[in-house]
Amino acid sequence: MQAEKLISAHRGAAENPPNRFEKIHLEPDADWNPEADTEGGPGPRTQFFKDHSQTVISRNDSPDIGFQASLNPYRGCEHGCIYCYARPFHEYLGFSAGLDFESKIMVKEDAPELLRKELSSPKWQPQVIFLSGVTDCYQPVERKLKLTRRCLEVLTEFRNPLFIVTKNHLVTRDIDLLSELARHHAVGVLLSITTLDVELRRVMEPRTSPPAARLAAIRELSAAGIPVGVNVAPIIPGLTDHEMPAILKAAAEAGATSAGYTVVRLPHAVAPLFEKWLATHFPDRKEKVLNRLRAMHGGKLYDAQWGKRFSGEGIFAQQIAQLFEVARRKAGIENEGGELSTAAFRRAGGTQLSLFS
Repeated sequence: MQAEKLISAHRGAAENPPNRFEKIHLEPDADWNPEADTEGGPGPRTQFFKDHSQTVISRNDSPDIGFQASLNPYRGCEHGCIYCYARPFHEYLGFSAGLDFESKIMVKEDAPELLRKELSSPKWQPQVIFLSGVTDCYQPVERKLKLTRRCLEVLTEFRNPLFIVTKNHLVTRDIDLLSELARHHAVGVLLSITTLDVELRRVMEPRTSPPAARLAAIRELSAAGIPVGVNVAPIIPGLTDHEMPAILKAAAEAGATSAGYTVVRLPHAVAPLFEKWLATHFPDRKEKVLNRLRAMHGGKLYDAQWGKRFSGEGIFAQQIAQLFEVARRKAGIENEGGELSTAAFRRAGGTQLSLFS
């Protein structure tokens, strides 16, 4: 696949910090402007490259993550969320966790075919596949490439259960396939809503769907009988935590029947990118946000320990947990049921395989 270039709009990161694995990196000219968007200008335009992975289902053995198998048709994410914990993964590809992460996207063109091959194997034990375990499977280019939809077509044919987390209204395009999986209790969808503030969303998650569009997606999925919930994530203490009650109330009114949350994570290169972003957009709140994160992670901006990395610990972590629970109950979100089933799984061709040890 040849690299495809699209004119860029606003970006989340303002720079390309050095790759921690590389000894050499490019230093831009002093007058380089990362906001330049015009064709032929110095600003970074999105490029897409073919990913030559030979398998498409990734395995996870982390005890604090509720899934073992995930599928990511894209590596890197044009949504450009400044806080994205997946940014450092781009460094393993020789790219930067900054602008490269959101402007150099690896595309798994063969994902549907590889998925079919893996599900057809007798070694495959039917289980929930998590779609968007790392980067959003409904990022903007999906509208054109339709890789996620083609993977959904395979999963629907096999009736293999899946769970989707996304920030994009584009998920509603695939209601026909999701409805079919819902008939077999084999699908769940979470819309991540970080803020209801349109301007904050614009600078923090520049290419995601606006909050109103995400609520509309919840409404449309719910009306179609597809189990849908809200993920108030990530919560940024001192910046977005006060919005939890309003987000949960709005999501419940739209039809969300489940809710969860996580606290922002800042591994490796994400921390300095996030600090610079705060200094640029919220200099008056920067120290408050960073100090609260340090208080939740033993004096550090991030603690990778299992069981602590998603929520932190200490008084601020407790306050967030309590506020979430009170707001969830007040909104009428019960978080009951929702377990997905593998009973309807079948190999291609219709062979029923519902009994597995």
